Amino acid sequence: MAWVAAGSIIVSDWHRNPESREYFSKILNKKKRKLFGLLEAPVMPPHLKADIVRYKVFLSGKSGVGKTTLASRLAGLDMPNIHYETAVFWPVKLKESGRMFFFCFQLWDCGENATRRFDHMLPSCKEHVDAILFLFSFTDRGSFEDLSTQMSRVIEPPDRLVRLVVGTKYPLIKTDMKAHLSDHFFYVTESDITCFREAWGVPVFRIGGDVSGGLGEIAPLLNALAENLWHQNYMHASTSVSYYPGHDGAEIMV
Repeated sequence: MAWVAAGSIIVSDWHRNPESREYFSKILNKKKRKLFGLLEAPVMPPHLKADIVRYKVFLSGKSGVGKTTLASRLAGLDMPNIHYETAVFWPVKLKESGRMFFFCFQLWDCGENATRRFDHMLPSCKEHVDAILFLFSFTDRGSFEDLSTQMSRVIEPPDRLVRLVVGTKYPLIKTDMKAHLSDHFFYVTESDITCFREAWGVPVFRIGGDVSGGLGEIAPLLNALAENLWHQNYMHASTSVSYYPGHDGAEIMV
């Protein structure tokens, strides 16, 4: 499905607005992100009511591109020693209605080798999924060249899912490093990204590896997820009476 231009549905950079301070205080503790259990959620006072919308997001990519690191980065967590389901809460404000929501992104990832070895793994990850993040590493050109194969393998023609592409390890490619890499064989260039966007019509986001960083780097990606998933709900509701936020893939908690 076509992606939505940034800022067309939700207020961009709302995390920088003083109005959002009380909402973001519910996911932060001393400028660090709070860890929520599977049955936990941010609790707002009655005069600052915000519904919670839940979505399942699958992270797809070759081994070593940083799927688990990205999940930790989006949640503001240190790199986990063991794998566990990651839930990311993100407050947003709708432009038209002015309503506030907490988007809960339940992040699922599975190693490439596991999906190829066990036939049930990929269908399980895709079951009731609402969005897929396709990952590549700026330091691994092969992972970028594999994107088209990934997208063709993971997405079937009838699927109407939100699709975004994320390039990891972006700050690791410095100008002085490029001079030592011959003929652009080993890294991904800006012209590569431009050609990919034009061919696939999918936005590409850049994420570094600094888990301890602030909200500024991850906000564009989380806002894009929220905006496109909200638009997807609207499009489904327009074509199917039975679809509404609260189906198998999205849940509104009042």
